[in-house]
Amino acid sequence: MNRDTDWGYLAPLLGKAFGETLQMVSVALLFAGVFGLALGIALYVTRRGNFFANRAVFTVLNVLVNFVRPIPFVIFIFAVGPATMAVVGKTIGTEAAIFPMAIMASFAFSRLVEQNLVGLDPGVVEAARAMGASRWRIIWSVLIPEALGPLILAFTFLVIGVIDMSAMAGIVGGGGLGDFAIRHGYQRFNWEVTAVAVVVIVIMVQAVQVLGNVLSRRVLRR
Repeated sequence: MNRDTDWGYLAPLLGKAFGETLQMVSVALLFAGVFGLALGIALYVTRRGNFFANRAVFTVLNVLVNFVRPIPFVIFIFAVGPATMAVVGKTIGTEAAIFPMAIMASFAFSRLVEQNLVGLDPGVVEAARAMGASRWRIIWSVLIPEALGPLILAFTFLVIGVIDMSAMAGIVGGGGLGDFAIRHGYQRFNWEVTAVAVVVIVIMVQAVQVLGNVLSRRVLRR
């Protein structure tokens, strides 16, 4: 332990950083849960052989997702800087970090959604179509319920990824635990502070993973 570390001063800053991380993660996940799910379903239903099959739409969406997903998040933050400035009004701070996080998380989740839907038994969908169910009803009453367990696990994976993004956002002044670890730990050569920030992030990730596993098991047992 570093005896020079003033936790009386740092503890409130750590609490503030934790709150900023929760804010970034929760808002980004809210957008990703809505738009990522919609985009993933669109990718699935427009594939060849599905009930909204459209080669042009699928190709555009597929290329767009494949273009965004491989970009390292730190680079992506700078790449969408002009868009962030136009939407948020600034490129530094917690609110500014949420915008690129939400975009990246949405594209990442869309591919996870598509992959889980593709893995469903086609016979389930065909049975619903044979019973006269509409295409939109099949989506909401067949596809999503059938894939709910795997989708929960996929969303759990996404949450962990977004927590990782929030830590990287600290590099560009996004606030949160990453910013706390960099400014008060790394830049001051105080490894104790860095270690504490890492432990807090690890605990968050473990809690999310346990919760996701529990929820997915309950859904799969039904």
